[in-house]
Amino acid sequence: MLTADGLLPTAGVIRLLHTADWHLGATLQGWSRDAEHRDALAQLVAIARERAVDAVIVAGDIFDSLNPSADAQRLLYDTLRDLRVACPHARIALVAGNHDPAARLEAPRALFEMADVVSIGAFARRDGAFDARAHLSPIRDASGKIGAHLLALPYPRAVDLPVTSGGGAASAVREAYREAVESARREIGAAPLIVTGHLHVAGALESEGSERRILVGGEHALPPDVFSPDIAYVALGHLHRPQSVGRETIRYSGSLIPMSKTEIGYAHGVSIVDVDASGAVVIQHAPIIRPVRHLRAPASGALRLAELESALAALDLDASAPIDAWPFAHLAIRVDGPAVGLKAELDAICEKFPLRVVSTSVERPQAPAAAPTPLRLAERKPTDLFREAFEQAHGVAPTDNHFDCFERLLQEA
Repeated sequence: MLTADGLLPTAGVIRLLHTADWHLGATLQGWSRDAEHRDALAQLVAIARERAVDAVIVAGDIFDSLNPSADAQRLLYDTLRDLRVACPHARIALVAGNHDPAARLEAPRALFEMADVVSIGAFARRDGAFDARAHLSPIRDASGKIGAHLLALPYPRAVDLPVTSGGGAASAVREAYREAVESARREIGAAPLIVTGHLHVAGALESEGSERRILVGGEHALPPDVFSPDIAYVALGHLHRPQSVGRETIRYSGSLIPMSKTEIGYAHGVSIVDVDASGAVVIQHAPIIRPVRHLRAPASGALRLAELESALAALDLDASAPIDAWPFAHLAIRVDGPAVGLKAELDAICEKFPLRVVSTSVERPQAPAAAPTPLRLAERKPTDLFREAFEQAHGVAPTDNHFDCFERLLQEA
């Protein structure tokens, strides 16, 4: 479906740019990510222009907080302006994720409509039934011909879900999507349909520490068959690793930048999706060049404290760079005993280098397994319990000074 240069869609093909999980306003251990976001979004706009896209779909978690800062909101509006200039005819659609203030995304709807921007914060219903017309919009090519339709559905909050006879939240979400797609089909017939979703779909890989388990009702994930096979493409948000799940056309675009240390190895970017009149789809991943380096020292394993300074010196960091451009550093340190004063020693070493330490993991020797004992807790000596706890925590036995401190605390208790 692509021309030889891979940049322009062929005639009769609708091209989408699918992105999600911007998390505008996010910080990393107190450090602002605004400069990274501005750079990454400028790259996104450039990709949209170069690829001549007919739609830009942002599948939720636009903001990192339900109460986004003025700077975060300004960056969203600046990006929407730049996208409109870059792609004058393109459909631009935003849907709310679990991090987003749904009402705040819908509040400027009248102004958004003037810029031909769709913003959906909640499921719309009329007379008790799903209101497809509030969520449906056509996607046109550069000539103005409609090539597909977008069904923009946000993160399904409990209040958005229909009442079902059983099956819990997963059953209710399944019913909500069934009703929405059937309502859309009554409006558009068999035309190619693009659907958004801000969900965790079973089988997809999570990013530990940066993604909430969000399905209401205590359930974790939905099966891919929630999305009927007649949907040409499902633009998902929530999980930060670019990946397809269930079938190639159910896809997470992933986040634009790493949101935690578990995402250092991700190939962040956006998905470019071509859909022809028959609903056939071709998907490409367009990478975003990482604005700021994320380093793990060491690359694998762990360093002793005495090895850290030479390891950081070997990174050849640019001392003249502004703080916003300093790399984020994730350290792994190995200790052989109690780590009293470790943080102060780490700070003293790291402050010599132009980097921002955002996480430190400490590896300790494996403590020997304690032999099982039939004694009740009341029959154990406090000093024995203290020694065992200390050995489990530090991998070595406590010294006489440690026992003296413990005895003084025991007497004061």
